[in-house]
Amino acid sequence: MFDAIAPRYDLLNHILSLGIDQGWRKFLTHRLTQMQPSKVIDVATGTADLALMIAKNTEASVTGADISPGMIAIGHKKVARAGLSRRITLIEGDSARLPFADGAFDAATVAFGVRNFEDTVQGLTGINRILRPGGRISVLEFSSPRGVMGTLARFYMRRIMPLAGGIISGHPSAYTYLPETALAFPEGEAFASLLREAGFDAVTITPLTFGIATLYEGQKPPVK
Repeated sequence: MFDAIAPRYDLLNHILSLGIDQGWRKFLTHRLTQMQPSKVIDVATGTADLALMIAKNTEASVTGADISPGMIAIGHKKVARAGLSRRITLIEGDSARLPFADGAFDAATVAFGVRNFEDTVQGLTGINRILRPGGRISVLEFSSPRGVMGTLARFYMRRIMPLAGGIISGHPSAYTYLPETALAFPEGEAFASLLREAGFDAVTITPLTFGIATLYEGQKPPVK
């Protein structure tokens, strides 16, 4: 499915989020720059939007991993156009079985991809393994605002997004799947509990844009 929608994935992300998705990635990247990581892995990188933003705003070497070869192929083209092929490496990889040594990275990011993990805790545990002690994870995901904003957001995701996404991409089922997984995602404290179950602590929850999205951050406990 992701291979099929890859050619128009970036366009649809920006159209369907009214461009706000880039602001959310910038916020995550700003938070990441404060820890000055040397090695970052962006899991479920898609077409490498976040990987590119991190590389442009930090001195880190960045690895992007995704299970979709179609997404990775487009990501390679974007990285080459940006002149960042020496600092960004893109691979096909599953979050639960990433081909890296324990403690290989200082920080890990996942933007709108955790809800696609086959097993959420197993995927997060796989990320925890490849972080060094004291390393950080940053996860961006959709969430459901309260009140009128929540009603509008759910209507948009259930009605407008599948229609517009299906017309533009030519794959209606994909843009039925995406809002369904977003609305079913265990948000807030429920997801924070999954991060803790996967071995992270010091978990924080930061709602963005009236709670339409949320940034979750956690730490792999330092060695005592």
